[in-house]
Amino acid sequence: MTANELREKYLEFFASKGHTIIPSASVIPRDTDASTLFTTAGMHPLVPYLLGEDHPGGKRVANVQKCVRTGDIDDVGDNRHCTFFEMMGNWSFGDYFKKEAIEWSFEFLTDPKWLGLDKNRLYVTVFKGEDGIPRDEDAIAAWQEVFAKAGMEVEVAGEDEMITGNVRIIPLGKDDNFWIAGQTGPCGGDTEMFYDMRPEEGVLAGKFGELVDGFRIMEIWNNVFMEFNKTAEGKYEKLAKPNVDTGMGVERTLAVLDGQYTVFETELFKPIFEKISEISGCGYQDSQETEKAFRIIADHVRASVFMIADGVSPLNTGAGYVLRRLIRRAVRYGKLLGIEKDFTVSVAEIVIQKFGDFYGELKKNRETIFAELKKEEEKFRKTLENGLRQFNKLSVASISGKDAFDLYQTYGFPLELTVELAKEKAIIVDEKEFELELKKHQDLSRTASAGMFKGGLQDSGEETAKLHTAAHLLLAALRQVLGDEVFQKGSNITPERLRLDFSHTEKVTPEQLKMIESLVNASIEAHLDVMHEEMTLDAARKANAMGVFESKYGETVTVYSIVDDGARIISREICGGPHAKNTGELGHFKIQKEEASSSGVRRIKAILE
Repeated sequence: MTANELREKYLEFFASKGHTIIPSASVIPRDTDASTLFTTAGMHPLVPYLLGEDHPGGKRVANVQKCVRTGDIDDVGDNRHCTFFEMMGNWSFGDYFKKEAIEWSFEFLTDPKWLGLDKNRLYVTVFKGEDGIPRDEDAIAAWQEVFAKAGMEVEVAGEDEMITGNVRIIPLGKDDNFWIAGQTGPCGGDTEMFYDMRPEEGVLAGKFGELVDGFRIMEIWNNVFMEFNKTAEGKYEKLAKPNVDTGMGVERTLAVLDGQYTVFETELFKPIFEKISEISGCGYQDSQETEKAFRIIADHVRASVFMIADGVSPLNTGAGYVLRRLIRRAVRYGKLLGIEKDFTVSVAEIVIQKFGDFYGELKKNRETIFAELKKEEEKFRKTLENGLRQFNKLSVASISGKDAFDLYQTYGFPLELTVELAKEKAIIVDEKEFELELKKHQDLSRTASAGMFKGGLQDSGEETAKLHTAAHLLLAALRQVLGDEVFQKGSNITPERLRLDFSHTEKVTPEQLKMIESLVNASIEAHLDVMHEEMTLDAARKANAMGVFESKYGETVTVYSIVDDGARIISREICGGPHAKNTGELGHFKIQKEEASSSGVRRIKAILE
């Protein structure tokens, strides 16, 4: 079965069960949620509906969602982990619940009309109860009934989690069978379906976790039963209407259907590997090293293509930092295969050919994808040779944080690359000292662990500095036109445009937008100086400096002020910079779009011409 056939069958099946088929959302969350950089699961864009809002498609929807999980980057290369992956999902917003979800899962998996998998190779896990939440007896009963109708008598594993005899239902704790997309939000116990990948080895028996780790059984579907909302205080509150959120990975399901041990042996990766082989002159399975390199290059370029198509550019922070890391990691593994010329665009061409029919945005943004890859690869190649040469000169026993920082500052080596290179040589890197060195040399205020600026700033270049100053003028103009109840709720600034989220309950009218635009341009044309000074947070508050996300500020802050010739304060904000020195540097300010961001929050996107 091809990926296209699998996607079509899945959507057809759930359409037959009364689900509205909806398109995939972007891999970049289109809201002000700062807890995650990427869409990590199919439910991520649907959180408002899982919490009670009415979905335009009704109470049952299904789709195939593009996802990115950055925590898996270092695991890529084994038989199942991918940075980018597709998740087929079906949702019930206060409609059907555990019984129907489990019945339909079994039907889709085992009915010859759909996937036709062998029911005797199927095993399931359920939530065993923890932290005051009871064991999921309803899910256990539903599975026993489903198996019984299929002529199978099944038993439930004990605390030892051993599979023996008729045991097919394994209760597990929160780490395995309780699901939540972020730190807070809708959540609940889940049931996961696993398939025996090597029945030729005989009767399946042993401890469940060991069978998974040994790749004897592979997870292919996860049904989450959302009964709770986890609050910021860590409490689990019962939802008025429980929901169902399911996820079935396209890659893993193809591996199961094809009888392959790894997701990389499926038709999704085969043409990409052929292109890498053509460029490198190496075979995918020449050695363990080439196999790992092929997988990493294919995964990272594929993820990069989808990220760029959804508007991400390689930068030093945020989502752009992850993209930069993926591209550079792919280039480095290409070098290990002996590829000395630029190649990511050639690989990206195959990715677009393979996925472009289903995801039209790839074809639409083809030239942008190629341009971003080419630019980043060329930039990295210029420094990689010197950086590797310098790395090889370092101590054979350990690398100090200062040396690691010098590699980062001088040669563009992110800490992860230095750690990865060191690991291959069994060398230890002093990561703690690196962080101290990084903080010492930073001119901008950002969190060292995530590399994200407090104002959502993604780049410190000249164009970004201008747009950041324009954002301050925009907020001031918004407050002047719409009222003092307007406050900044989030921002995102790239070298091309600014995005500002602000508190306001109504759509901003065209007349108001024109007035806001005029006020910003008037401040630009006045050629006003942008002044900044260091002061305590308390002093900044007393000076009526505006701020956002105040809990993240330290004791000392930088305050930027723009004052007109009559000594009237146009803007005064706590900020981590950088900025233009004078508003006259900005050019012409133009609002491109005004839209809703979330409940009570509006969003403006603007550029400087």
